[in-house]
Amino acid sequence: MNLKFGFAAIIAICLLVSCGTQENKQEDTITEEVEESKFLSPPLVSHIYTADPSAHVFDGKIYIYPSHDVETVVEEDDMGAHFNMMDYHVFSMESPDGEVVDHGKVLDVEDIPWAKRQLWAPDAAEKDGKYYLYFPAKDKDDIFRIGVAVADNPAGPFKAEPEAINGSYSMDPAVFKDDDGSYYLYFGGIWGGQLQQYRDNKYQPVGKGPYDGIPAAEEVSLMPKIAKLSADMLQMAESPKDVMLLDADGNPILAGDNDRRFFEAAWVHKYNDKYYFSYSTGDTHFIAYGIGDSPYGPFTYQGNILNPVQGWTNHHSIVEFQNKWYLFYHDTELTDKTHLRNIKMAELKHNADGRIETIEPIKK
Repeated sequence: MNLKFGFAAIIAICLLVSCGTQENKQEDTITEEVEESKFLSPPLVSHIYTADPSAHVFDGKIYIYPSHDVETVVEEDDMGAHFNMMDYHVFSMESPDGEVVDHGKVLDVEDIPWAKRQLWAPDAAEKDGKYYLYFPAKDKDDIFRIGVAVADNPAGPFKAEPEAINGSYSMDPAVFKDDDGSYYLYFGGIWGGQLQQYRDNKYQPVGKGPYDGIPAAEEVSLMPKIAKLSADMLQMAESPKDVMLLDADGNPILAGDNDRRFFEAAWVHKYNDKYYFSYSTGDTHFIAYGIGDSPYGPFTYQGNILNPVQGWTNHHSIVEFQNKWYLFYHDTELTDKTHLRNIKMAELKHNADGRIETIEPIKK
């Protein structure tokens, strides 16, 4: 046997085997990448479960104030009892692609004198060097109120006021600071959020079912609420008013219009002197929005900012950072369980006409 030929043959065989192995590895890698790319964005936090991210820019950083999902023995129901969150963490980022820092637990239900359970979606605001965390919780009678806690640092810890905000009710507080220095509190959520239990800001219980008290399909939908905040940021300076959401013809959106009516998760941002009110449609899973000329509205429906995510709930915030806009939201990529979610972010773009490009969170 020719030794040169023999060695050459052996080398060729080894190379073929090696190439085959490399190709298999590449195929495996490609398969993994395809599986990973199902979602538009990766989770920002994976060591705990997080949802309902409220993002703000404080001190040149992005700070995120989410709810903290936990495992629970509470049975799942339409009123959200299985969302049994008990504390809050704060996260920060130096840049949109930078490390996400967990500043730890900043407020616990045990530290809130009036609260009993279910610390749902919060929001935060800054004024004169003080930081305010607004949060919903059920009181001793299992009625949602909105509380406020104060800190000297955007990363907390926060100390809760001894009582809930006077006259507050329902959930999903969101605070908007206008250019003139005024602060506005938005809130409300139907079904488990109990908004349907109120008329003219008065508690008028109509039952525990998810639809009880919600107007018939041909009637005007329940609208989110707005109230200007007091100078000390601790109370409402006026009685809450309806935030009217209108269709293109100027008519209020109806209760039966599930693709467009308000369900929960109010948020307001300002762009080119226009006010954008965005919200979740709940059982149809969109983040929709309207545009108006005042923080009080009315807001004319424009379409969807975010299409449905994996998971039942959808809750968001919108923030500008270094001349770009970002949408923060959540889904269930880590667990595929409704009550164990993870926060995410994606770039948001306003078109030349002021409308927002719809974001698809799951690649088709």
